[in-house]
Order: sequence, then structure tokens, then C-alpha cells
Amino acid sequence: MSRTQRKLKVGLLLNPMAGLGGPAALKGSDDKQLVAEAMALGYTSHVGDRVFTALNGLAERLQGLEVLTAPGSMGETVCERLQQSVPAFSFQVTGNVQSPTSADDTRRMARLLQSEGVDLLLFAGGDGTARDIVDVAEVGQVVLGIPCGVKMHSGVFANNPESVTRILKEMIDGELVTVMEGEVRDIDEASFREGVVRTRHYGEMWVPEELRYIQQVKAGGKEVEALVVDEIAAWVIENMEDDETWFIGSGSTPAAIMAQLGLPNTLLGVDVIRGRKLVQPDAREDQLFSIAQAEPCRMLITVIGGQGHIFGRGNQQFSSRVIQAVGADRIQVIATKSKLAALPGKRLLVDTGDQALDEQLAGFMRVTTGFDDSVLCPVQ
Repeated sequence: MSRTQRKLKVGLLLNPMAGLGGPAALKGSDDKQLVAEAMALGYTSHVGDRVFTALNGLAERLQGLEVLTAPGSMGETVCERLQQSVPAFSFQVTGNVQSPTSADDTRRMARLLQSEGVDLLLFAGGDGTARDIVDVAEVGQVVLGIPCGVKMHSGVFANNPESVTRILKEMIDGELVTVMEGEVRDIDEASFREGVVRTRHYGEMWVPEELRYIQQVKAGGKEVEALVVDEIAAWVIENMEDDETWFIGSGSTPAAIMAQLGLPNTLLGVDVIRGRKLVQPDAREDQLFSIAQAEPCRMLITVIGGQGHIFGRGNQQFSSRVIQAVGADRIQVIATKSKLAALPGKRLLVDTGDQALDEQLAGFMRVTTGFDDSVLCPVQ
């Protein structure tokens, strides 16, 4: 029996003061006093209009979004406007904010939206807003900025609202969207007003690239495929902590990791490594569960070619209780782009035998596809 694809879950968050300082020649809008000065001069922010442009461009595809947003001008108002344009569009308001809103509201709402398990945290503002988001961004959370500020030097913004529309269309339609680390930078506004440009690095966040994944896939022979598998293995190993415990799943791609580590591998089983050494070959389900209960672990799995299953086919040692003991956020999926491109519907499938867990795993999952290269892939 087929299951309905879960909607793309988006957390929408606006900085309603973003961009005010531009037309007023104030070189930014992070300073509350200058924001008040700009408003006194009759200037208003156009952040709502730009968010409306980005989302209204989806037209009927808006029904493919499950939108959670903040009250009032931080999201609710523009969603009500969208609902007038597309009556079938629905959204949910959560949390509470102050009036006027502040950076604390942004950080608090960003935390709340992430706690709801959003696939994408979509925010509207400038570099100051990006700084607030990166302060509370969870590891692995995918974000995207709608450019609305005065200063936008960070690499977490789309080119324009129309670019946001295209990215969301691809994600709603189940396309595989490449994700990359985008840098968050900001200019010191006081220095900027004196004609001095001083930028500072504040961190990185994961953002979707505005390139259709499928266009990047090249048809290649086994030699090219083998090279990519080696690159995936090298990236995984480079990012392993020295004392980490890993459950290495079955398949030829995980086997490449074991080969690079110089360890024997159970091709059709699960091996346990700790500190990059083999501690339990061909582990049983009960052994995995016992280890996962006793210590933090990570799980590495690949995709069954031609089907798309990541759980429930050939790796039943990863039972629902083992998966839950490890934690969904500690599962790493690896696969080549050519394998993903050949999947029916370009979707990953889960069949753990636990419907509630299957629903928890559904949505979008990041898949490592090369050295420092990954894509977002729909899971159902």
C-alpha cells in the first residue's frame, strides 16, 4: 500500500523592520533608534511584499507546503495575504512576540520553529537577521534567506524572491536539491556609516543551492562511479570523531569506508566500529540495541539501487528500536548522484514496521553524495 508524501514543512520567519535603513540612507536597520528615525521620516519596510512575491509565485503549489509561522508582522500577516490570493493555502501560527519586535523574538521563534521539525527554515531579512538565526540554528538545519535587508553579504540568501520560488518549487515537486554551507557575515554599521567597511564572520548554515540537482548528474561508467564512492568514503572518514561508535550498514558504498579504514567488512551485514577499529563484525539486532542504549552512536546507511529503500530491505538489524535509540539526527545516508537519479520518483523509502517512526523519518533527508557534497532528498 502506498503512502501519501508528506508536505514540505516550512518555518517562516520575517524581520518586519528589515530594509528600513536603506532608503533612509542609514546604512542598516539593526539600531532601534535609527529604525524609529526612519519610520518617523515616513519610510516603511517592504519585507512583506518580497515574501509575498516569493511564495505567491508558487500559485497552487502553495498547497504542497505545511507552513508554521510567527504571529503578526513576523509571518502571520503575510500568510493571511497569501490565503486571500490562494484560498486553498493554509498555515499555522505558533508562539508569541513582542511589539515592536526584536532580535530576541527572532531567536526565540527560530528555536520554536526548529523544535517543530521544519524541513526548511525560511527567513526574511538581512545580515543582522542571519546573525540572529545562526546563533540558534541547530546542526544540520537547512535554512534559506529571502533578501530584504540593507546589508546582505552573507552566503545564505537567494538571489531574489523569484529564486526562492524556484527552489521551493523543486523541493515541493520532489526534486533533489543540492545543499551547501553558506557563510554568515555582517558589517559593523557604525563603521559603515563612517565609510569604513568592516565585515566579521559569524558562522555557517546549510542552504539549498539554486541549481537543479539532476542537471549536475553526468552519465559515466563504473570507473567514475568508483571514484565518487571513494570520495564519499574519504569525506565520511575525515569527519569521524576519534572515539565515535558507528554502525556501518550493508552495501558496496559503506564497504568502501571499511576498505579505506583497512578493516574487514560484512558486505550484507552490519559492522560496529569504535575509534576507527572494528569491535563487532556482523552484529545482530539485539547487540546493536544494547550498544545504542549504552553510548552515543552514529548510523551509516546507503540506498538500495532501483528501489530507494534505506530501511526495511536488507538491513533489518536496524529495527525501529535501534533506529530510535540511535536517533534520527544521527543517521547518515550516503549514495552517488547517479544512483539517486535512477530511483523511481527520486525518493527514498522507509519501511521500519513502525508507522509512527516511518512518519517521523518522512520529509527531507540530507544525503552525502561526494566529498563535501550533499543533496536534499524526499523521504516517504
